Amino acid sequence: MSTNSIESFTVPRSDRKHPPQGGRPENRILQQAFVAMFTKLDPRLMVKNPVMFVVEIGFVLTFAMCFNPQLYGVTSISQGYVIGVTAILFITLLFANFAEGYAEGRGKAQADTLRKTRSSTQARLISNYNSAANSSGDMKDEKWVSASDLRAGNIVRVEADEVIPSDGEVVDGIASVDESSITGESAPVIKEPGSDIASSVTGGTKVRSDWLVIRITTNPGESFLDKMVALVEGAKRQKTPNEIALSVLLAALTLVFLMVCVTLIFYGSYSKAAIDIATLIALLVCLIPTTIGALLSAIGIAGMDRVSRFNVIAMSGKAVEASGDVGVLILDKTGTITLGNRLACAFLPVKGKTELDVAEAAARSSLGDTTPEGKSIVELAKKLNLQKLENPEGTQFIEFSAETRSSGVDLPDGRQLRKGAMDAMKRRIVEQGAQWPVQAQELAEVVARQGGTPLVLVSNQEVYGVIHLKDIVKSGMRERFEQMRTMGIKTVMCTGDNPITAEVIAQEAGVDDFVAEAKPEDKIALIKKYQAEGLLVAMTGDGTNDAPALAQADVGLAMNSGTQAAKEAANMIDLDSDPSKLIDVVSIGKQLLITRGALTTFSVANDIAKYFAIIPAIFLVSIPALKAFDVMNLGSPENAILSALIFNAIIIPILIPLALRGVRFKPMSANQLLQRNMLIYGLGGIIAPFIGIKAISLVLNIFGL
Repeated sequence: MSTNSIESFTVPRSDRKHPPQGGRPENRILQQAFVAMFTKLDPRLMVKNPVMFVVEIGFVLTFAMCFNPQLYGVTSISQGYVIGVTAILFITLLFANFAEGYAEGRGKAQADTLRKTRSSTQARLISNYNSAANSSGDMKDEKWVSASDLRAGNIVRVEADEVIPSDGEVVDGIASVDESSITGESAPVIKEPGSDIASSVTGGTKVRSDWLVIRITTNPGESFLDKMVALVEGAKRQKTPNEIALSVLLAALTLVFLMVCVTLIFYGSYSKAAIDIATLIALLVCLIPTTIGALLSAIGIAGMDRVSRFNVIAMSGKAVEASGDVGVLILDKTGTITLGNRLACAFLPVKGKTELDVAEAAARSSLGDTTPEGKSIVELAKKLNLQKLENPEGTQFIEFSAETRSSGVDLPDGRQLRKGAMDAMKRRIVEQGAQWPVQAQELAEVVARQGGTPLVLVSNQEVYGVIHLKDIVKSGMRERFEQMRTMGIKTVMCTGDNPITAEVIAQEAGVDDFVAEAKPEDKIALIKKYQAEGLLVAMTGDGTNDAPALAQADVGLAMNSGTQAAKEAANMIDLDSDPSKLIDVVSIGKQLLITRGALTTFSVANDIAKYFAIIPAIFLVSIPALKAFDVMNLGSPENAILSALIFNAIIIPILIPLALRGVRFKPMSANQLLQRNMLIYGLGGIIAPFIGIKAISLVLNIFGL
């Protein structure tokens, strides 16, 4: 479209699609999990999980008894019983390893998809870069090298259909770049120098047209793709603080039950009900929290996997956990709460001018304006039958600048059409010695009170009117903020708009608070303020000026389209570059914490039923009064032990899907969440073993066990 014609124009619409998920076929993940079942039996790996390490020690001790049941002393138990206990302990270990191996397999499947973009790439290295020579394509100091040989500071030239070898900044050229290998978005993006965001490129993406000269910013192994692969694959996965705390608690519970089982030896001797080593080991394994011990690692790995499947790369499990504990969300208005592209919705003339006068002048000032705002002004003017408007030859377009805060055209007839911020236009009019109309001020305030952005339109020294730009709040934002409020999370909107406009948008969106005319340093001060109150803070950003605030925040979500500085400062990166996804990340973090808490509750509650199953069966003969506690009436001690032990083993694979998928998350208060958790997983954890153990006992009775 010519910059001086209004013949044809359509306001672009942004349709972001969620990228398809790649990865290995399910059967390959299963194969890997089956292999992990056995490789993870290595004691050097098992010792990292104290609960399952105790199970493995118990397995080794009972395995030795399979050859000689009298190994640890005289006992009346049969060899078949010992073999049965040993087999069930071994299966328990395998199920626990399978859960962790399957979760890791899903992460590695995504890593394989990412690794494909990191395949061997050749780069055109420029030894002595010269801008003039590069523009003509006559680069004599060019040589082909492997991408792995590039270092930070190297200059490379990438042409159409070539892969960008590593992360860097564009120093020359302009080209469309296909980033679908990372984001899944098929539409190419324009990369050029001189822009904070558009100049940043990622290794593994492909130039689709023209050429770029890029300064490499990372060394081998440090690129964005390298970090993504390592993190998703779990090679650098470390236990989070919450996970460590829970592991310590589980280890303490294991130690307590170990002491209980040791005292039972003396108690049994005193009551003339001697307990053999195999039964004691089985009792210990049933009482310690093996369910959560087996699933703990899988829950953490699956939590990061859920985030990555949502096209967000978490730099650590701690970041995912922190998102679940967030107390304050600091959100930019543009692109996060609103659609981002402000669109013209009305032309408001001052006295003495008509709507058509304003529309014609606004359209002429915007024919060369490629911004969404400028294009929407032209589109709105078309609706007023200004279809054939063209600017004459010799028209000079004046681009927007931060200094003048305006844009427009200089026409050959001497007219200077400008549209811009009210204070900038007022200053322009006054400096030229003209009178500023009070009505223009009133119209601008009306637009601001309606949540819009007023652009004042002038021609030389005369004010024509006001263009109303409306920033539309995304649908469903009020409901989502209400959900955040229900969970006890405060939402704060940051915007560069004036206080009147900011207040209107804040009320329409339903945020708890807002900061108008915000600067980067204001965000840091706001984050520190809430952190001083003991709250965790999350925010989004994409520019270099956002980097300090992203680093200060407990959860910093950087956009993949943002600068290298922003991505390095953040602890999460959104490959779709959708700022509103921060709200979803918080929900995923809460789901991770809820899942871990729910399964811990279920695991501990299981012990009550196992206690009622095993203890009465062991001591019923010597202590008849325990008959009152034998609510399941399991019969022989061997039957009770085997039934409880089998249930203890099979509950692990039954809960694997829940551990990987996560407990269904509903926004609610902490008290409501606790009540729901105790009702479903606490009470359910008590009832389920009674039913399961009794059913297994009946099956064993059929086989005469």
